[in-house]
Amino acid sequence: MFQVDLTGKVAVVTGGSRGLGRAMVLGLARAGADVVIASRKLDTCEEVAAEVRALGRRALAVAAHAGQMASLDGLLDRTYEEFGHLDILINNAGTNPVTAGLSDLSPELFQKVFDVNTKGPWYLASRAAPRMAKHGGGSIINVISVGGLKPAAYQGFYAATKAALNALTRVMAAEWAPLGIRVNSLAPGPYHSDMFDNSAKVLPGFTEGSIATTVQKRIAETDEILGSVIYLASDMSSFTTGSTLVADGGYLVL
Repeated sequence: MFQVDLTGKVAVVTGGSRGLGRAMVLGLARAGADVVIASRKLDTCEEVAAEVRALGRRALAVAAHAGQMASLDGLLDRTYEEFGHLDILINNAGTNPVTAGLSDLSPELFQKVFDVNTKGPWYLASRAAPRMAKHGGGSIINVISVGGLKPAAYQGFYAATKAALNALTRVMAAEWAPLGIRVNSLAPGPYHSDMFDNSAKVLPGFTEGSIATTVQKRIAETDEILGSVIYLASDMSSFTTGSTLVADGGYLVL
């Protein structure tokens, strides 16, 4: 009844050139999918695309900025020109450029974070959904964060943008269910992503504090996200939509 073989499926992963995004791209390829790798830097996307091709799958590297709507239009157009259809969209790209108190942040920075973390995923999904519907629907995964479910001090803007995307996910699921499209959120906790590791370099005690917030008392490796991604992308989650899958090592328990 359930299909975990993604052969014949086409997936787009934004922020797919490094960290959790790269792990998602390679995991989808190992499951049989052809993958479009999107991020701002084409050269890093091409490197991951080469890894996908080495696994025997087709790959397309596209330079796209998750906070610029015209860039996202181009990403969709390139995807359909190359593959003719889209089955899995993972809005993974995100930004958290600064850790500071609410009074220390500017409206301009808020807009920048909002554009990448909330507006861009909404725009890309909303433009992709009608096109996906013409080929039988598919799965959209919006990567949020446990911070969007349990905000911490000095992460307010980031948490707010992820909470907003989580709310939009539920609306997307309700509106697009008649189109055969499932939409879910994925909320990772502390993983060794580029964002996490960069924060650890500049914030004393960041790693130790993050470890202390999980009941498993560790930071996950990037590949540990794949079970959740493959579940939401595949027919294994055929009756799951409008949900938030938390993969956080028990962060929300504490």
